Amino acid sequence: MKKTLFIILYALLLAKYAGAQEQLSVRQQADKLFERYDYFKSLNLYLKLVSTKTNVQVLEAIAACYRNLNRYEDAETWYARAVADPKAAKVSYYYYAEILLRDKKFETAKSQYKIYFTSDAPTLKLKLGVCDSAAAWIKLKSAFTIKNEEAINTEFSDWGLNYEGKTAMVFTSDRKLGNQNVDDRTGNNWFKLYEQYTGETAVNELSVGANNSTIFNDEYHVGPIAFNSTADTAYITITTAISPKKIKLDAVDSKTNQRLYTRRLQLVMASKKDGQWKVFGNFPYNNVQKYSVGNAALSKNGKVIYFTSDMPGSVGRTDIWYCEKNNKGAWGSPVNCGKVLNTSVEDDFPTIGGDGALYFSSKGFTGMGGYDIYKAKGEKANWGTPVNLKYPLNSTSDDFYLVTNDGVNGYFSSNREDGKGSDDIYSFNYKPVDSIPAKTTPTLAKTGAPGTTGSPGSPNQQMERMIMQMTLKPIYYDLDKSDIRPDAVISLEKLIALLKRYPGLKLEISSYTDSRASEHYNIELSERRSNSTVAYLLQNGIDQSRLLAKYFGESNLVNQCSDGVPCSEAEHQLNRRTEFKFASW
Repeated sequence: MKKTLFIILYALLLAKYAGAQEQLSVRQQADKLFERYDYFKSLNLYLKLVSTKTNVQVLEAIAACYRNLNRYEDAETWYARAVADPKAAKVSYYYYAEILLRDKKFETAKSQYKIYFTSDAPTLKLKLGVCDSAAAWIKLKSAFTIKNEEAINTEFSDWGLNYEGKTAMVFTSDRKLGNQNVDDRTGNNWFKLYEQYTGETAVNELSVGANNSTIFNDEYHVGPIAFNSTADTAYITITTAISPKKIKLDAVDSKTNQRLYTRRLQLVMASKKDGQWKVFGNFPYNNVQKYSVGNAALSKNGKVIYFTSDMPGSVGRTDIWYCEKNNKGAWGSPVNCGKVLNTSVEDDFPTIGGDGALYFSSKGFTGMGGYDIYKAKGEKANWGTPVNLKYPLNSTSDDFYLVTNDGVNGYFSSNREDGKGSDDIYSFNYKPVDSIPAKTTPTLAKTGAPGTTGSPGSPNQQMERMIMQMTLKPIYYDLDKSDIRPDAVISLEKLIALLKRYPGLKLEISSYTDSRASEHYNIELSERRSNSTVAYLLQNGIDQSRLLAKYFGESNLVNQCSDGVPCSEAEHQLNRRTEFKFASW
């Protein structure tokens, strides 16, 4: 979803030339276009410079252009060429790793992350954990089913679908329509709003009038849009269209004399009257000279608005904030939603579901790579721990902007592979795993032959009851790892043999960590350990309906090795474990 400068609120750099320009070489022209993020144009020039002795900086620029144009297979090829050169910039290893992760080449991605994060152990932990989680979660059965909404999607970028009451759905797209202006960064149109009425197949551009407003026109990006519960008031994210003369310069490049400035995001307020949307005001906390505000969501009662911003006071690059409506109907000052939701990187795309939960996307928790979708319960600055919605709602690509009226059905956006365009809109349906019929084994004889359930009181059932009382040995993990060690395989193979011999047995799986690292990180690490164990059992023919996975982080230590207590590595090892218990449920 590399609509990078628009979507993650880092604005759009444009350029203004000062005075007459001297004739530039192809490389200078390409660099100049690249500097102002005109990737579509600069790519064609860089490709003209490719030869057997191509400068590594040109290779890196070509790779970056492909990455920002969402052409990931091409980007992987060119990053591979770039990092093969010892003069490659260190950041190229990071971007190469990100694309390898997206393409599910987990072990190669981990090796590239290790090259880049040589002095940032916490972030390296996070990235390696993401690779492990993605590999494990893809193998698990899910209660979610998803579908690409091909009737809406195009070869371009379609995303951010929202409900317009009960009558229509509105989404954002940069599809080509008529002779509109083109975004030189992508070669596509600017993002606009499109509408589809319930029960109809036609998709039309949603017209929003300026209503004599000086703060809005549709010259640049427009969307996404958020509605109140009655669908007569909306908050629309736009790229500011104020005159360049009124925007503070970011820099003047000494070599090219380009005057670079930033068009940031802002929210405008609109109302619907006589079937026509008209902008009537500017969100009071926009400040396009200093920061962006966008991607709004309203609480059910309309008294709280959530939005994304990089305003001062943010925890990371972009945070989720909120404002409360006072008794006079005005929005109070912005308040950060806090560190439970917001991380040191990008947190974005808040929506409020019909189930009252907050759905948002983040790059800052252990997930599957790119933006992952999370669900959190609470309000304002008080939230429970966000829950990753896992595969298939999440993927190794960017997954974002989930909307739902009931917590069971809805839509989300993703730029995962095999989609129809750059970003696509997907529908989803949730059916609890417990409601999926389990495989049954017929009762063949009262003798309790191996592999059968047997009649009540049969030798087979008596044996199952005896086995359920067994004390099973735990398996252990290396420090900060969740992969199954060779010594653990021996124990797991014994478990698999018992489970296959006695299909009436079910297995409870509980994973733990030692006390090092934060409590939140350890919860996620123990979850990855349980997921790895479940994935191994599934790969070896054990049905998921027979497995119950739990995870407890650093709770329930088997010795005294809590925070701050000096312990040997052997003592810590005893706490990095998964325990097993035969059960019935």
